[in-house]
Amino acid sequence: MDDARGLTRRTAIALGGAGALGGVVTLAGCTTGGGSGGTDTSATPDTSAAAGQEVAALADIPVGGSIDATIGGEPVLVAQPTAGEVVAFSAICTHQGCVVAAAGDRFECPCHGSVFDAATGDVLQGPAPDPLPSVPVSVEGDRVVAG
Repeated sequence: MDDARGLTRRTAIALGGAGALGGVVTLAGCTTGGGSGGTDTSATPDTSAAAGQEVAALADIPVGGSIDATIGGEPVLVAQPTAGEVVAFSAICTHQGCVVAAAGDRFECPCHGSVFDAATGDVLQGPAPDPLPSVPVSVEGDRVVAG
């Protein structure tokens, strides 16, 4: 059976099914929920309740390198660009919310290949559109604390 535009009923159903499947695939690719990420990437994690919490021993963070950590249950990345200078960033990728990993002088997102500078949180390689949000930390003696 043909409609006025020359499509058979079978073709219309097949196209409709492909369109519906394509919509599911597209939505699945843009999801913010689930397994390897799923966090709102538009905001800095709220670590204020964890102020004063020990994050790491200063000696555990190599000079010029970085480590994975948590503050108040939130994943963070902590780097020591120069001796005694410590910075921290949210470990949630600004692309699609995957957890980014410390990799020496940079941070790497395992999901889509974004790379960030460990000293600044700036994007070195996309698809991440924005730098990682900074998280306040300070050095107290030989330890790094939140806040």
